[in-house]
Amino acid sequence: MTDNATHFYSYLATGNIICRSSSQTGSEVIEELAKLLARNNAGLSAANIVNEVLAREAMFPTVIAPGLAVPHARLAELDKPLVAMATSTQGIDFGVPEMGPVKVVVMLLTPGDDPGLHLQLLSALAKDFGAGDEIETVAALPTPEAVTSHFSGSGFTIPEFLRVRDVMTRQVTTMLEQDTLQRAIELFATTGEFEIPVIDDDGDLRGVISLLDLLRFSMPEHVLWLEDLTPMYRFQPFSEVLKGANDTKVADVMRTEFVSVDESVPAVQLAKLFLVNNIKQLIVIDSAGKLAGIVNLKKFASRLFWE
Repeated sequence: MTDNATHFYSYLATGNIICRSSSQTGSEVIEELAKLLARNNAGLSAANIVNEVLAREAMFPTVIAPGLAVPHARLAELDKPLVAMATSTQGIDFGVPEMGPVKVVVMLLTPGDDPGLHLQLLSALAKDFGAGDEIETVAALPTPEAVTSHFSGSGFTIPEFLRVRDVMTRQVTTMLEQDTLQRAIELFATTGEFEIPVIDDDGDLRGVISLLDLLRFSMPEHVLWLEDLTPMYRFQPFSEVLKGANDTKVADVMRTEFVSVDESVPAVQLAKLFLVNNIKQLIVIDSAGKLAGIVNLKKFASRLFWE
């Protein structure tokens, strides 16, 4: 890891902290922090920082928790991470009303060719601010010195490497074995999911159901070998499935064989599993074998290459 730093705030200098910022909007505070970093680091352009950060902001809103925003960018000219922070007692509008006003803003700039470090720092930051009323506590600190003093006693460290649990999605749409196929159809239509884990009443993972499973159930394997599909031009097999959708159980359609990964293994293992198995989603399990989360190929790739 760059500089062998083990703590996130090893990268946060007192001179790069603004307490009780007067900025009213996300773009204003991003510009404020960009100017601060450019002034304190020779060779950096504030305008370039703003452009890169806002470009990512447009693609991925960086309010990662109520009250916390992490605008970030990867810059080719950097050889080490740069961090700046702004706090606000009144709150800053980042245009994400469901998350409320932002009271702590952490700008994170990392080398463009080091995705691992970028993800490690984001993970450490999320953990630092994930406990209790940490965001409100930091927002109330009156000086940069008070901020650095507050974090000097923190036990949070930058992980040596990421594990699957650090990149997985914990909020997962699930179904029960006894749910109807009609319910599955409704969930696929409304959630945009490609594959949904199936659990039992005790929360144990029983299988998965995907859109491909739904198609396969509608068109049995022998149909796939037919050259002439004329008798099915009006989608008769699908009509039959839809007629019985309220009587068919998910357990009759789901697959019990699927690829899973333990949440504790190194996250780089995900890349191998996606490639070897040619799949778009991985089921993540905990040490007890229960569903812990999922990793979506697109989200995983976006974190590695452009987020």
